[in-house]
Amino acid sequence: MMMGRLFTIFGALALVMLFTTQQGLAEAATTEVTIRGRLQKTVEPGGWLIVVDGQKYLLLNAQRYLKESWFKEAAEVEASGETKSDVMTTYMEGTPFEVRSMRPLAQGPAGGNQAVSGGDTRRLTRVTVSGDSIVRVQPDTAIITVSVVTQGKRAIDAQQENAAKSDAVVRALKAAAGAGAEVKTSGYSLQPQRVYRENQPPTITGYEARNSVTVTLSDLTKVGSVIDATAQAGANDIAGISFTLRRDRPARDEALGQATQEAMGKARVIAQALGGRLVRIVEVQEEGTMRPPIPQYEKMDVRTMAAAQTPIEVGSMEITSRVQLIAEVEGG
Repeated sequence: MMMGRLFTIFGALALVMLFTTQQGLAEAATTEVTIRGRLQKTVEPGGWLIVVDGQKYLLLNAQRYLKESWFKEAAEVEASGETKSDVMTTYMEGTPFEVRSMRPLAQGPAGGNQAVSGGDTRRLTRVTVSGDSIVRVQPDTAIITVSVVTQGKRAIDAQQENAAKSDAVVRALKAAAGAGAEVKTSGYSLQPQRVYRENQPPTITGYEARNSVTVTLSDLTKVGSVIDATAQAGANDIAGISFTLRRDRPARDEALGQATQEAMGKARVIAQALGGRLVRIVEVQEEGTMRPPIPQYEKMDVRTMAAAQTPIEVGSMEITSRVQLIAEVEGG
């Protein structure tokens, strides 16, 4: 009889301990919180997040609020509810959060919103501004392309004459440009020359060979002498000269920084005109740092180069940049 009573007492104690343990685990799996952040769509099908300072809360019952006019992406909300650490989702993006109540923190006319703080109503207006800048720099590299063009009745005649003249041009080019220059063949062609007559098939009257060589040099003072040397050696087609900057990253960064500062300045001016201040930058878009067409010199006639040295004026080049900002400004 005594043993039966003892078993009954121990069984009751075990049930109490099990119930207490399960209740503690259930309480540990949920946490009551109130959060303020921005609504954002998630990779979960039809899913929504509240993002608070980089931390994400995955709404388990977002469908309750989908019909609300203020429930949209980037809207600022305050939500109270429980986090569910024991809930598993498809992608596990953010802490699972079951909302008990939610309200918008900002709501206003198109193009702006209102934030309530300390009983005072402030009107926040979004403005879009752009900034442009131009940075002028001195080129440090010249690129010259010269060609030797020969013609002959037979293909072999045009090719052999071109080979001899091209060899002389390359030797003269390397001597005038110096050891630091880069010389390379940029094109070669051997084509028949055809004559077209009405109602007759075209006839080949000869052949033309073209050998093009490009030189890249950093000493811009040698540009004129290189052109003269190649012309005297037999180059009879000089396409022109282009100037560029080998390392243009510092200039592009400078242009981008200046464009950003100009856009920021415009946003501040707008805020002051509204009797308020610049609150924050919502979005920044770089519309591109552009390098304008490299200054080009016209195609040169080699027949006019023998009389005097070819004068070359390098000039400067422009690096331009444009930035667009979306900012929130506080009106008076």
